[in-house]
Amino acid sequence: MSQLSELQCEACRVDAPTVTDDEIAEYRQQVPEWQIVERDGIMQLERTFTFKDFVQALDFTIRVGEIAERADHHPAILTEYGKVTVTWWSHKIKGLHRNDFILAARTDEVAK
Repeated sequence: MSQLSELQCEACRVDAPTVTDDEIAEYRQQVPEWQIVERDGIMQLERTFTFKDFVQALDFTIRVGEIAERADHHPAILTEYGKVTVTWWSHKIKGLHRNDFILAARTDEVAK
């Protein structure tokens, strides 16, 4: 398990700060396959996972949903035949929070 995945998520407030460039650089080392994308001016963390078929992709989607629900932090998930795209960002602050990187690391673990 990565050290990042073991951290606890914290309740994200509307006035919580987004991660700094230094924090992004530090966290990205532990989730190197995730890309930072910007949509509508909002930085998001995204990765596409591939699977043999739709059943495996759907099973993964459900497992990601379970970790999201436990953390009370919910990603965008696009499930297709043989692939799932997961996008984490903090809606309240319209950007990236440490929680997003924690849950990206946990998502990687679910994919193993």
